[in-house]
Amino acid sequence: MNKDKGYRLSGATGLHRGDREYQQDQVGLFAHPVVAGCVFGVVADGMGGRTGGRKASDQVLLTARQLFERFVPQEEDAGALLRQIGMEAHMVIKLTAIAAEQEPHSTMAAFLIQPGGECHWIHTGDSRLYHFRGTTLMQRTTDHSYVQMLVSKGLLAPEDADNHPQSNMLTSSLGTDKDPTLELYHIPKLQIGDAVLACSDGLWHYFSDEELASVLEALPPRDASEFLLDKARARAEGSGDNLSLVIVKLEPPAEHKNPVSSAFLPARDR
Repeated sequence: MNKDKGYRLSGATGLHRGDREYQQDQVGLFAHPVVAGCVFGVVADGMGGRTGGRKASDQVLLTARQLFERFVPQEEDAGALLRQIGMEAHMVIKLTAIAAEQEPHSTMAAFLIQPGGECHWIHTGDSRLYHFRGTTLMQRTTDHSYVQMLVSKGLLAPEDADNHPQSNMLTSSLGTDKDPTLELYHIPKLQIGDAVLACSDGLWHYFSDEELASVLEALPPRDASEFLLDKARARAEGSGDNLSLVIVKLEPPAEHKNPVSSAFLPARDR
């Protein structure tokens, strides 16, 4: 990355109810209230019935935003912040279950980009995070799911995982009796042309890694978000799950423009 010229962050979110009766996904993309160039993206896929799942995903978003706004970039540990968000949301969701006699759970896929391009991410469940450099996949999270466990053990072919009858069975999520598996990953420095994507299984289920890379490389985040939602809806053929995604790209600096794009707007639930 050219230190003299710097870069711009451009981002967008997408949210769609799919063919479900209600929306249990939540998505957020926040610019730091004080420090320019520091942004946080999160996707949460709630489970537990009409109200239980949404309560769980709402709690992930609320916890994430509150803790991120108090975070001091480049002075505090970003990885520790992400783990704190996961554990605090987990505990509050568990308390919600006791009070409401429900069983709310949620996945979480979140990333934090700091000034200078350092990026940390964390996930639990089967909502995914991707790091692309142009059309090259640099890193992708591994799902915490029963079918992924079978694939990892060589008992199931990767191409058969999506259509397995137990493909929605998770081995970790927020709000369960046992503490979640919270996997952290660190990218020392993003470069111009890089893209970070967080999305729920309702979206990634319909795309190969190569397709996602091509779309993110070719289109600005807002256009890419709209394209991916529309294409996933078409491929679902009337049986699609809730969909949610967050995209952030590093772009060359442009004169007379803010370091963080105005595309950082709340998701529209379609």
